[in-house]
Amino acid sequence: MPGTLGYHRSMSGLELTLFYLLAAVLGVVICRSLKLPPMLGYLAVGVLIGPNALALAQNAESVRHLGEFGVVFLMFVIGLEFNLGKLRAMRSHVFGLGLLQVVLTMALVFAGALLLGSMAPQWWNLSWQGALALSGAAAMSSTALIVKLLSDRLELDSEHGRRVMGILLFQDLAVVPLLVLIPALGSPAEQLFGALALALLKAVVLVGLLLTGGQRVMRWWLTLVARRKSEELFVLNLLLVTLALAWLTELAGLSLALGAFIAGMLISETEYKHQVETDIRPFHDVLLGLFFISIGMMLDWHEVIDHWPVVLLLLTVPVLLKLVLITALARGLGATQGVALRTGLYLAQAGEFGFVLLSLAQEGQLVPPNLLNPVLAAMVLSMLATPLIVLNANAIVMKWVSNEWMQQSLQMTSIARKAINTKQHVIICGYGRCGQNLARMLDQEGIPYIALDLDPDRVRQAAAAGNSVVFGDAARVQSLMAAGLARASAVVVTYLDTPGALKVLGSVREHAPAVPIVVRTVDDHDLERLQAAGATEVVPEAIEGSLMLASHALALVGVPMRRVIRSAQEQRDARYGLLRGYFHGADDDTVHEIEQERLATLTLPSAIQAVGHSLGEQALHAVGVRVVHLRRADGQIVPADDALVLEAGDTLVLSGKPQALALAEEKLLRERPRRS
Repeated sequence: MPGTLGYHRSMSGLELTLFYLLAAVLGVVICRSLKLPPMLGYLAVGVLIGPNALALAQNAESVRHLGEFGVVFLMFVIGLEFNLGKLRAMRSHVFGLGLLQVVLTMALVFAGALLLGSMAPQWWNLSWQGALALSGAAAMSSTALIVKLLSDRLELDSEHGRRVMGILLFQDLAVVPLLVLIPALGSPAEQLFGALALALLKAVVLVGLLLTGGQRVMRWWLTLVARRKSEELFVLNLLLVTLALAWLTELAGLSLALGAFIAGMLISETEYKHQVETDIRPFHDVLLGLFFISIGMMLDWHEVIDHWPVVLLLLTVPVLLKLVLITALARGLGATQGVALRTGLYLAQAGEFGFVLLSLAQEGQLVPPNLLNPVLAAMVLSMLATPLIVLNANAIVMKWVSNEWMQQSLQMTSIARKAINTKQHVIICGYGRCGQNLARMLDQEGIPYIALDLDPDRVRQAAAAGNSVVFGDAARVQSLMAAGLARASAVVVTYLDTPGALKVLGSVREHAPAVPIVVRTVDDHDLERLQAAGATEVVPEAIEGSLMLASHALALVGVPMRRVIRSAQEQRDARYGLLRGYFHGADDDTVHEIEQERLATLTLPSAIQAVGHSLGEQALHAVGVRVVHLRRADGQIVPADDALVLEAGDTLVLSGKPQALALAEEKLLRERPRRS
């Protein structure tokens, strides 16, 4: 790279690969630290190192070829996720809202591009073929970016989340005919309609052949490979099938991506779908990252700066057009104003498939070079702005939709109406299988509960069956307050989502610090983080599963059941503070139970000697009592430590035999001597 950082030779293939990987790693690390999707990091890195910026890597052609494989695997994963059952369940959103959004966006952008060309032909020199290709790219939104944001905000099952997912699903399907159409648009004018008809015929014949008998062949072939019980062979076979079908469609004059999509569809109907998803994910993510780096390297910032009014126009007009159009369509199809506006805000940006279609248009010379960079820059900037727009979506909706506060108030009222006559109840956050099992056990014990869930179908069915469940977002403090948080005896987070659990913990600790919270997690990876946030107890599924597995194994090899139970209990005692003993109840008065170790709680008043002194000074071990943990007046759980200074309002959880607990209580509650 002459003249660049003192180098006087081109990078070798290995050096170039290492350089791209280093740049990708740095981009992802920065985005992760800023809690942004990695896709944005790849784009920014590509722009930075490209030949038009720092010029650290001038050979963009090599990475572009690698990026093409990223597109292939992206389309393969999209085909793999293609599910007829999901389409049927969401058909009103997919084939109603999604279809209208794509068709109307393409029609409006196509008409606008032609109109702009007639008004300013000197700089907007775009043919109708280019306008059509550009309209297809403009209709796309970012599936990867939006799904990540929806998941982080626990909004996948919300009213606007379901509409967003329906539109994104149709956009993914709409890419397939566009992959056939755009390359054919690059044919000479006299051969154009013939090329379009031939491409359509090839696509119909190829797809028909593959889908009619291809599924049976694919199932037979994957079964044959799986019987060899070789993980390496299975992964190599996936790569072979994906790339072979991509090559087959390219050989037929169609795109690589179409063949990969068909390969994914064929595998999605087999029992190997989930294994394939796991095996192909590393290849997909890495190669897709290289694709976005190659897109960033295409951007010439000199052109952008020189034509910034064009960039600004191409950024604001399509974003506002999609925002208004999607909002109006969602509103017209029955959504409330707030839900409709949120749907529009989430989908106003450009997407990764837009870049794919733009690359095809560039290869077919449908978009002039002087327009390519402004269009590309506008798409990149719209994606960079998306996290900020989504983060402030609620504030925007509350400001611009006059009745949104009323809609939210009605939702809170429905929750409050359900919880108005309950007290000392349990608030269940999430009503999936775990939440429903908990609700049944609470019912058996006669303990009232109210469950919050964001799946409207589940809520409707469970409420019709008589369950105490309402539609509401447990991560919002308004929902928790409406569910009677101040009167609740406990809160249980049943869904496996640490960011969501942290939101619930923050709300409960701020508004009802004395209410205990139990949190469910996959494993103990976030145990300390959740406890520091205020969780009374964290229950890792992996640990409970391992204890049950070990218990069954010990029993089957002949270990006495009493010893098995004792061993499992000792492991739980080491892990869970609240399982070290039990709290005494009215049904524990048998001769055997009275002499067993139990738990007791004691809240310290202000006028006692112990307040202001350390826990060690109380010498509770001398009377046979152990302090399990201490809860401060603000609800914070503090591990027992001899140096810990006791404060008024502290609640001690004590473990010991009944007589020892009585002595400890008497000792702790000794009043200060009165001054004469």
